[in-house]
Amino acid sequence: MLSDSFPGEPSGSDAAELDFGFAFNDCNFSDRVLRIEVVQDLPEAKSDGDCCSSIADWARDRKRRREDFKKEIDVVVQPDEQILNCNLPETVDGLTYENRDEDAATMIEESPSDVGSNCNRIGNDSSFNIDCSTVLRVNTVHISSPILAAKSPFFYKLFSNGMRESEQRHVTLRISASEEAAVMDLLNFMYSNTLSTTTPTAVLDVLMAADKFEVASCMRYCSRLLQNLPMTCETALLYLDLPSTVLVADTVQPLTDVAKQFLAASYKDVLKFQDEVLKLPLAGIEAVFSSDDLRVASEDAIYDFLLKWARTHYPKLEERCEVLTTRIVRLIRFPYMTCRKLKKVLTCNDFDTEIISKVVLEALFFKSETSYRQRALASEAASVSFRHFVERAYKYRPVKIVEFEQPRQQCVVYLDLKREECAHLFPAGKVYSQAFHFGGQGFFFSAHCNMDQQSAFHSFGLFLGMQERGSVTFAVDYEFAARSKPTEDYMTKYKGNYTFSGGKAVGYRNLFGIPWTLFMSEESSYFINGVLHLRAELTVRQ
Repeated sequence: MLSDSFPGEPSGSDAAELDFGFAFNDCNFSDRVLRIEVVQDLPEAKSDGDCCSSIADWARDRKRRREDFKKEIDVVVQPDEQILNCNLPETVDGLTYENRDEDAATMIEESPSDVGSNCNRIGNDSSFNIDCSTVLRVNTVHISSPILAAKSPFFYKLFSNGMRESEQRHVTLRISASEEAAVMDLLNFMYSNTLSTTTPTAVLDVLMAADKFEVASCMRYCSRLLQNLPMTCETALLYLDLPSTVLVADTVQPLTDVAKQFLAASYKDVLKFQDEVLKLPLAGIEAVFSSDDLRVASEDAIYDFLLKWARTHYPKLEERCEVLTTRIVRLIRFPYMTCRKLKKVLTCNDFDTEIISKVVLEALFFKSETSYRQRALASEAASVSFRHFVERAYKYRPVKIVEFEQPRQQCVVYLDLKREECAHLFPAGKVYSQAFHFGGQGFFFSAHCNMDQQSAFHSFGLFLGMQERGSVTFAVDYEFAARSKPTEDYMTKYKGNYTFSGGKAVGYRNLFGIPWTLFMSEESSYFINGVLHLRAELTVRQ
């Protein structure tokens, strides 16, 4: 048996609750008799003896059972059985609940002498789709109304509405065969604060029963228990598919948070698992692409992938536009996309034109801000769920570009590298910038940690390369600069001219003329607030 508190966890309201397990189903400690009528599941559902063999089976069966439960509410409640529509206390079991009269209406209160007549009445009702002959068995449980009412707003309403029926001793609850084990475990938990079952499917069944009958303490317990069980991508997706009611959000949020973190970590390398990620449902996509730690080339690549995913899962344009505009757009960090890709976004018919125009405009304004202001905006966004200003750990580092057409075709490119990014380059690593276009050609930067062959020490190198391969040539004048203390102004390090041909690069193996250890030291003049600021000016040669 597992306690409601876990090792190392601070004691709370649940841990402080008393154990009344000795009184469960004991007539000496009970004031009511609960008759549990177990009816046959629909043909496609699993019976009580056919437990779900897998999480996938459980997921399919769970949704059907919740739909059947709602249907049953509509046919059981008669005009003279509105005894449960009383006001709910503002807080019960430490949580705030919404009015769920439709759930409470599944209970039918009756006296022992009325059982037969009531059964006949239901059986003769043409609107009721479960005949009395479908009752497989009846379980009788002796219960204490104060214990159940203290644990559940559902039973609180049932036992304290002040009407004649609330004083009757016998209460009948009708459930499907597939719910029987979970309901019995739930009733036992309401007395003992423990569960004997530990399998994921069984705990999920109890969780759903606890949600149905509003037993928040049991939902918290199941959530903690599931968090401590081994998690797979299958179970993580299932946890994210739990009903999104206020009750569930309050009590199961820690479980869904863990599930999101598991999925994000499992699919961190999106390109490596792109076939699997492409098959994920919307909840899984949101969990993965909300992460800041994805191993992706650039935000452009994320945009292309998510658009492909949406077109795969939502072939109808209207549905796709709805999902992209209301859900997927929040996952894309547009400020870190290239201007070239942002232009394409504006012409994409899959998004709502008005909304995507605002998003792209916001991204362009962000790009126009100073580096200091960009970091401030990113810091502010880090504390909220909509993290569109937060930079991911891109494989290709973003650059900022300023272009001029007159008097000569020229561009100024800015590349910032954090101290920790530079530290990871040692002893022989390299990092690339995003591609940028100038004069109709694609260029990129690459920063290296090199071994200086002459002096035999490592140093920081910077190179400029052209993407196009083949017979294309392109002549430019270039100048490399970096900010340095104490003035924090850009200081020119090297300048020259070069005629690029396909696949060629130009640069300097020791940009700063100092050893790596001095470059990375705390006394280094080149890291300002932990950031190395690099600049290159390119001018087309006449």
